Amino acid sequence: MNQADVVGYVGAVFVFATFWMKTMIPLRALGLASNFLFIGYGYLAGAYPPLALHLLLLPLNIMRLHQMLQLSRQVAQAAAGDLNMDWIKPFTSSHAMNPGDLLFRKGELADRMFFVASGRCRLLESGIDIAPGAVVGELAMLSPDKTRTQTLQCMEAGKLLEITYSQLRQLYFQNPKFGFYFIELISKRLFENIVRLESENAALRNTAPIKGEQPQ
Repeated sequence: MNQADVVGYVGAVFVFATFWMKTMIPLRALGLASNFLFIGYGYLAGAYPPLALHLLLLPLNIMRLHQMLQLSRQVAQAAAGDLNMDWIKPFTSSHAMNPGDLLFRKGELADRMFFVASGRCRLLESGIDIAPGAVVGELAMLSPDKTRTQTLQCMEAGKLLEITYSQLRQLYFQNPKFGFYFIELISKRLFENIVRLESENAALRNTAPIKGEQPQ
């Protein structure tokens, strides 16, 4: 067995090992190792088809591994900070929105969440404005019936980024750390909403007329 055969067999072992990986980062790391080994094998053995294939796969694996590592860092920073969700932008699609556009309606089935890149939206039932940098529509992903609880309307023209719940689930399975931090972010937002509602209810109780008292 010559040197080229040894390199080729080791590369085949690494390719086989990738099928045992349950998460994306180890899979990409092993994929990179197999790329280098098969490039070496193709060069030593004069096997140009596998050489060409792995020369093409090498930058792809490097790019995907970089994206997943960057995602892990950015999600961790967001979870420790102020709910900044800029980390999700590379995984979204974008489209323009115009004043008056209804982005979703109360009672509709939900299948995606949105990131307001520019412009301004409003949740009509609560009157809450969604400013640039904010995420909306994410809580329905965790609700039992997956329906919208409010209507979202564009108030000022801008750009909206969206990502489907299916894509979010894929990111979760590719990187479980993403799923952990994403749930943590959603929980923080849910608790913020609870605090806001409690404050509004307290304000309403303070301004309500006392029973038996005639309004002035």
